[in-house]
Amino acid sequence: MNRIRDLREDADLKQSELAAATGISQKTLSNYESGKTNPDSYAIIKLAEFFNVTTDYLLGVTRNNFRDLSDVAKKLDETTCTLAEISDLLKKLNG
Repeated sequence: MNRIRDLREDADLKQSELAAATGISQKTLSNYESGKTNPDSYAIIKLAEFFNVTTDYLLGVTRNNFRDLSDVAKKLDETTCTLAEISDLLKKLNG
């Protein structure tokens, strides 16, 4: 599963370090990351808890990692700020 590898690499962790932290063997993690095997429910929950992401995000069901409404509100605020910045740039370009 690419999300597992992406999350691990984003955290600057080696497979062996993730294995030690989660109790999932390095070989098993390697198999998940290469797509040779799929994680069972125990591993999915363990990895989601470790990386503080939702199981849906980890499984690729969603692109967003919204654990609760505060995460949604934060993303909405970020998007609003980005739109305001784009609007300001467009106004400057159009003179």
